[in-house]
Amino acid sequence: MRLSVEAFAALPARGRWGALAVATALLAVVLELAGAPAALLLGAMLAGILVGVMNGRLHVPALPFSLAQALIGCLIAADITPAIVTSFLRDWPLFLGVVLATILASSLLGWQISRMHILPGTTGIWGSSPGAASAMVLMASAFGADARLVAFMQYLRVICVTLAASLVAGLWTQTAGVEAGRVWFPAHAAGEWATTAALLAAALVSQRLVRFPSMAFLTPMLLGGLLNSLGLISIALPPWLLACGYVALGWSIGLGFTRQVLAVALRALPWILASIAALIVFCGGLAAVLVYALGIDPLTAYLATSPGGLDAVAIIAAASNVDLAFVMALQTVRFVIVVLAGPPLARLAARASDPTAGRTSPPGR
Repeated sequence: MRLSVEAFAALPARGRWGALAVATALLAVVLELAGAPAALLLGAMLAGILVGVMNGRLHVPALPFSLAQALIGCLIAADITPAIVTSFLRDWPLFLGVVLATILASSLLGWQISRMHILPGTTGIWGSSPGAASAMVLMASAFGADARLVAFMQYLRVICVTLAASLVAGLWTQTAGVEAGRVWFPAHAAGEWATTAALLAAALVSQRLVRFPSMAFLTPMLLGGLLNSLGLISIALPPWLLACGYVALGWSIGLGFTRQVLAVALRALPWILASIAALIVFCGGLAAVLVYALGIDPLTAYLATSPGGLDAVAIIAAASNVDLAFVMALQTVRFVIVVLAGPPLARLAARASDPTAGRTSPPGR
């Protein structure tokens, strides 16, 4: 093992980048065939972890990383449609109640992990956040938590939640399965491309001008989401462009891993799985309340309250006989609230678990 690590580390940079690209492609194909959510992002992250553990000494430059953040923001903005806004306005007290209960439960789980020092600093708090996995990883790094361990917790939860949701949906109704086919190079109008370019430019400018963490992500999400919810814009996000963002983000996370970081993650694995199971059960209880108190369809209620994996839940819901607008409205509202409330909640929970705890250094950046 020592010789192989040393031999890999001795390769020229282009050889290590080439190995990273090949490993990413292979892992992404395997995960895609297995039906895993966000297969390309997870494949890039796992390949980055492998190269990082092999002492690859590679880092994603700042500009591609910022553009990846902006693309994730655009992706969420494109999901905030007028139908979602209408559904939220009709049932907003219900939505806020469910969202706040979920955030409270996840914050308590994260606080417990942090208080027991299972993971360093505020990592357990950010990693326990119910949803917004990509956003939480980006913001956790900006606020000083260990983005590598946050990503480990978040994407493990996404996988577990998606598997549970797929199982429930499969038992409840016949679904059409995960995306039947993907058009990598769809046609988009010039105005859609101009909108995407404008949002990406706004993200980069705001990041330079405003000294607030994750502005490259928040600007296109909030600005694009507002305009899209009013029906004023349409955003061009072809799969090939999103793939570039997923790969840049996955590499940025994975390449920061070392054997020491991976050992910490594996040592904490039983506690992390227990917290994920507890959150899934709690959200299932909220779904039961919606069913028995308000007469909402059981599968609709379960998918709407499912804690995380917005894109994966959207795919499952679209393939099932459910109220898609209700599901996406509740998921989107929780996403936005989690993103906006994440930093103050993390700081509050960190002070409650250890008032003397300082900030940890963000990895690789």
